[in-house]
Amino acid sequence: MTVEKIDAENKGWRSHGHRLTGFFAGMLGLLLLSSCIAVGPDYAPPDIKTPDDWRSGQDPALVPDQSVTVDWWATFEDPLLDQYIEQAGRNNLDIRQAVSRIREARASLGAARGAWWPEANAKGSAIRQRSSENGMYSTGGKTETLYNTGLDASWEIDLFGRIRRSVEAAQADYQASEEDRRDVLISVFAEVARTYFDIRTYQARLAAAQGNIESQQQVLKLTRSRFRNGLATGLDVAQAEQVLAASQAEIPPLQVGLTRSVNTLAVLLGQAPGSLSEQLEKPAPIPVPPARVAVGVPADLLRQRPDIRRAERQLAAQTARIGVATADLYPSLSLSGTFAFEAIDAGNLLKGSSRAFGFGPTLRWMLFDGGRVRAQIAVQDAKTEQALLSYEQSVLEALNEVENALSQYLNQRNRLSALERSVQAAQRSLKLATRLYRDGLVDFQNVLDAQRSLFDNENQLAAARGDTSIYLVQLYKTLGGGWNPADNLQTGKTADNTPEENK
Repeated sequence: MTVEKIDAENKGWRSHGHRLTGFFAGMLGLLLLSSCIAVGPDYAPPDIKTPDDWRSGQDPALVPDQSVTVDWWATFEDPLLDQYIEQAGRNNLDIRQAVSRIREARASLGAARGAWWPEANAKGSAIRQRSSENGMYSTGGKTETLYNTGLDASWEIDLFGRIRRSVEAAQADYQASEEDRRDVLISVFAEVARTYFDIRTYQARLAAAQGNIESQQQVLKLTRSRFRNGLATGLDVAQAEQVLAASQAEIPPLQVGLTRSVNTLAVLLGQAPGSLSEQLEKPAPIPVPPARVAVGVPADLLRQRPDIRRAERQLAAQTARIGVATADLYPSLSLSGTFAFEAIDAGNLLKGSSRAFGFGPTLRWMLFDGGRVRAQIAVQDAKTEQALLSYEQSVLEALNEVENALSQYLNQRNRLSALERSVQAAQRSLKLATRLYRDGLVDFQNVLDAQRSLFDNENQLAAARGDTSIYLVQLYKTLGGGWNPADNLQTGKTADNTPEENK
């Protein structure tokens, strides 16, 4: 080879190298530009005004400190309840479904992030073909085999943030799924505690009913003795028997309710109905609520309630989708290329002379679409407005639920105190009526009235004690208790979804 020819080839390679350098420099500039531009609105969390305090905040039963958020069930000091809550957290099927939805959302986020990177496909074929003898480009009807193998690749340059906004939406959806799991967690924990308190309440009501039945049996025995001695009438005996039978008739419905609650609790723990019957067979007292409850301030709900946090993340996702739709108004740029070996002889397929390649940018810009893109942007705008209203509605409903739960709990405490005094008075009344009847100073009707009153009041007292604990559970639930906000995924911030972060 002559020196002149070598020099000419070197100049050609240098010229080709300069063109490649310029091309890649231009692509680098486009990548840097695409990392800065993202059309559509940038999301900012809405500013929601909340009251400074609860309407019932001055009640002495409430503490104006940070509301109980973690392990609120521990305030009842019942080890078995603690055990059941822990089991529900591991085995409850609703919680496990929510966890599965998180995995789904995480996978969707991974799919969205994958759009940052090039797509490459390997290909290969062996095609036996014959051209027409009478065609325009006829090769004389020759039959041959074409062998082909290689790679195709394409890479969308995110000039106007379509991919970036898609990733933002997927990330917010993923974070919303985590808030959904927390919301399910809170509901399940509250339901476990409520069902457990129902069990203890039924046991207390059964104990009260059994105590009254024993008392009525003693009165019936006394009445029959007096009847045999001519000191009482047959009517007195019949009435005593009627009251006793009525009290005994109250036992089966209470047993049914107890069995139903035990089975329900087993299902909440992810176990078969009846699996807890032996463990809960022995009665135990109804767990007592603490003397004072910390409820915090209304503004705490915005960070504590998962349903509010989920609505805020859904708003963020929907805001990002405006940018996805808006990007269709602008050009899209893709880099594509192919490298292959082609030959009609398999032995020559991998030789240098069989190489074939091509690469370059592709620009696409929709110039006319009949208004479809702008209509789609309007659709996403309307959906974002709906998401904002849904978020505001979530806040109002949360405030309403807490106010109602506070009123319910505080008034139930007052009712419980009155019922305790009523039962004490009814017990004294029955003792006094029975003694006076035994001494012949009052008729039997006074004893019957005292028995009915005591039975009714003790039944109401047992139910009220259970309801007081249940209403406190409801209050904890409305406050968003049951998880630790310190474990936050920092959902209040939109991610800087650059390719480096989303590898």
